[in-house]
Amino acid sequence: MTTSLDRIFNVSLVGVGGQGILLTSDVLALAAMHAGLDVKKSEIHGMSQRGGSVISQVRFGALVFSPIIPDGQSDVLVSFERTEALRFVHLAKPGATILVNDMDRIPVTVSSGLQAPVQDLDRRLAAYPGLKLIDANPRAIQAGNLRAANVVLLGALSAFVPFAEEHWQSALRERIPAKLLEVNLRAFAAGRAAAR
Repeated sequence: MTTSLDRIFNVSLVGVGGQGILLTSDVLALAAMHAGLDVKKSEIHGMSQRGGSVISQVRFGALVFSPIIPDGQSDVLVSFERTEALRFVHLAKPGATILVNDMDRIPVTVSSGLQAPVQDLDRRLAAYPGLKLIDANPRAIQAGNLRAANVVLLGALSAFVPFAEEHWQSALRERIPAKLLEVNLRAFAAGRAAAR
């Protein structure tokens, strides 16, 4: 089944190195391709190997020319922890869905003094009406592996992206190693349930 979109749909994923952002954006891009859409993807790793910020952007639609999402144009912003959500909220367009893993992980750029820590985080996040906090870590543990928290977030994202569940399932089966597939399928289902 092919998905039809009358515009380009933009998703930005942000977090800290080691949280599975690149795998998550790979699965999103594959799901869009399985849905019959044109897809472009970009990544900024920063100091990802040392726990710094990571940004991945995925754009899909009938025809996509550029992988870069202009500031203020993301339909969905997915943040793998709360501080990075606030740091990159400028990527989201007005009224965007903002999915955030309800946990804090201080990037090395903050702990080393290269970036200032975010102040008054709870109040500032609450100002965004599209914000949805997802308890991805406990749901991943319940699914069988804390490292599947990124797939819990992917499952939550799937509730806001116009693909059939079969496209997500195909992408997961293609990208996740067979020995980890069942845990990740449970994590994905838990994320979809959390988003409802």
